[in-house]
Amino acid sequence: MLEKYKLYLKKEVKIDEKYIPYYLKWVGDCISFLKKEKEKRISNEEKQSFLLHLSERYEDWQVKQADYAIKLYNHLLLKKQNEKKTQERQKSEWDRVEAKTRKALRLKHLSYRTEQTYIGWIKRFRRFVKEQSPSKLEGTQVQDFLTHLAVDKRVSPSTQNQALNALVFLFKYVLKRDISNYIDAIRAKERRRLPVVLTRKEVKRVLSLMEGEQRLMAALMYGCGLRVSECMRLRIKDIDLEQNTVTVRGGKGDKDRITLLPESLKDELLEQFKRARVIYDEDRKKNLPGVYLPGALERKYPRASKEWGWFWLFPSRSLSVDPKTNRVRRHHVHSATLQRAVRDAVKKAEITKPATAHTLRHSFATHLIEDGYDIRTVQELLGHKSLNTTMIYTHVARRNILGVKSPLDL
Repeated sequence: MLEKYKLYLKKEVKIDEKYIPYYLKWVGDCISFLKKEKEKRISNEEKQSFLLHLSERYEDWQVKQADYAIKLYNHLLLKKQNEKKTQERQKSEWDRVEAKTRKALRLKHLSYRTEQTYIGWIKRFRRFVKEQSPSKLEGTQVQDFLTHLAVDKRVSPSTQNQALNALVFLFKYVLKRDISNYIDAIRAKERRRLPVVLTRKEVKRVLSLMEGEQRLMAALMYGCGLRVSECMRLRIKDIDLEQNTVTVRGGKGDKDRITLLPESLKDELLEQFKRARVIYDEDRKKNLPGVYLPGALERKYPRASKEWGWFWLFPSRSLSVDPKTNRVRRHHVHSATLQRAVRDAVKKAEITKPATAHTLRHSFATHLIEDGYDIRTVQELLGHKSLNTTMIYTHVARRNILGVKSPLDL
């Protein structure tokens, strides 16, 4: 504490440096005389007792200097205490804001992943503004934060916009403040990148190096055009072996859609049904809580969560805590399992492209377009809101569509 007191005397009170050692000596002697802790304020009675002790050995001007030194020390301690109280108050304000944000996100039925992402950005913004009271925040601080992300952290435009969306949600639905005048000025322009796409032979090589559930999941992603999360969340009732369809529920944007089911995967799916049924029957014997149901379905149909049709197609081997309800129940397998399996298979196949599990979805779309299927049909199968999003695959497949050959080859 004496080191902080030294800086305080030098930078804030502007005491001449040659006198600072004396101020430190008086405060140090007072603490030793009173046998007090260094961060405890010195009461007026304690100070008078010490000054009386000094007057027996030192001159009057020195006693006055010691008196002033102790007053400054007490002022610094009071200042630090007030700062600490302010920080604690602001911390509790921010904790309440985060809790309100979670509640607002759940009222709007946004996914748990979106909730985690938004809360993560709010925590980063909270640190950036140094725990400043949420009630005093303005749009200019959002601008400063996004500039910090772009310049200091060098994040991509999409990451910038993700942070902006989180903060716009915070200001609009929690802080009830309008920052619309700032949004257009600070929204980063997206850079369109061509997706990484595997050839048909490369997809075949990757799948041949995978086995078990991971191979089936990867094959479904490529054969149906699924996102990783959509594949993980498939339920038994979503697979229609007679109609050759897969129903994707609550996809991106909380939209449902129907996509095709590859004929070649039917036998593997039947085997997967059997594996899932063993786990399902074991859970029912133990009378475990049913699986998670979206929205208010669990309240509306309380028995549905324990029905076979709602059970996960790819259930996890172990139980886990539901982050929204804190109930211990059976969840689907974690996406990291599939991501890692695909990454390892790509490496073994000696494919140099930066392919991930999501690359299988890109490959599905590109290969359909190369086969001459209508772009609108591909849009429906992928579940894209805008046709422009689907059109990007025509750029990857364009060489095959136009049939153009380089003049060098001729």
